Amino acid sequence: MPIGWLVILKNVPWTDVIRNAPAVAEGAKKLWKTVSKQSPSAEDLTSSDQVAVSPESQTSIALDARIQALEAEVGDLHEQMLAATELIKTLADQNTQLIQRIEANRKRVLWFSAATIVIAVIVLLGVFFMVVPPVT
Repeated sequence: MPIGWLVILKNVPWTDVIRNAPAVAEGAKKLWKTVSKQSPSAEDLTSSDQVAVSPESQTSIALDARIQALEAEVGDLHEQMLAATELIKTLADQNTQLIQRIEANRKRVLWFSAATIVIAVIVLLGVFFMVVPPVT
């Protein structure tokens, strides 16, 4: 017996979904903010005030600046990963709640179907015995 989408949507625990929606939205905002940050460009790193120093020192300073930029980028990526993980966990929890409700509703439908079949058989037997006169 296939269950229509409308029946499924009617049985969704919308109060739980609505209650958890702000947390999901906040997680999505955090994720978007961290993803939308632009990393500093190479020009910004090399255009800092340069003092007259030897070429070896300039190379060392450029490498240090590049290392710092890469460390900052790794930190940003780590924050993004944590935000994405938090959002995924929240969505997974909501999905688990929805699945549990759907399973409970499926069991309920099976019980109601069985009860309906039993009642239908009893009614049909009653009608049959009322229509057919007893044999004497």
